[in-house]
Order: sequence, then structure tokens, then C-alpha cells
Amino acid sequence: MATNHLVLSGTITRSRSFSSPAGIPHCVIMLEHKSQVYEAEMLRNVYCQIQVILSGERFNSITDKLKTGVDIEVKGFIALQRGRNGQNRLVLHAENVELKT
Repeated sequence: MATNHLVLSGTITRSRSFSSPAGIPHCVIMLEHKSQVYEAEMLRNVYCQIQVILSGERFNSITDKLKTGVDIEVKGFIALQRGRNGQNRLVLHAENVELKT
């Protein structure tokens, strides 16, 4: 079996909540990550943005806290999502979310 597990921390830049036609609650956030890592013995600045999807009632207790400017750590898996414009992008499906202080 292949491994698909990602842990990423960052700051929320956008968030919205809604329910699917089947009644499943979803929260979609944009996570902005900035860090420095060593690559080939040189310090490199890293920056990325990724959409994070939280699905299901288990996230109901934290959804109202996921606002712009809040720092979080997300653990989950990545998947390909095709937008309405036909463009593909990677999104992070959350399995666990922690607020960072």
C-alpha cells in the first residue's frame, strides 16, 4: 500500500463553511506556509499555499475558530481536485487539526 500523509503548519488566509447536498458539513480553508529548511547544505526559504478541506461532524467543535490569521497544524492526505475551470490542483484533506498558540 502506498503512503499518503502530510503534516503542514501555517496561517489561515481564507475560510468558509457549508453543508453538502447530503448534509455533510465542510470547512474549506486556504493555508499559507512559510519556513526555512536546509537543502544541499544551504538554507532555503519555503513558501506555499494549499487548500485544506475539513469534512464531517468531527470538526464541528473547531470550525468556528478557523478564521483568517489563526495559526494551525494540519495532518491529513493530499488528493487531486479538478476545479470548475478544468485546472487540477492538490488539496489537503484534514484528518486532524490543532490550533497553534
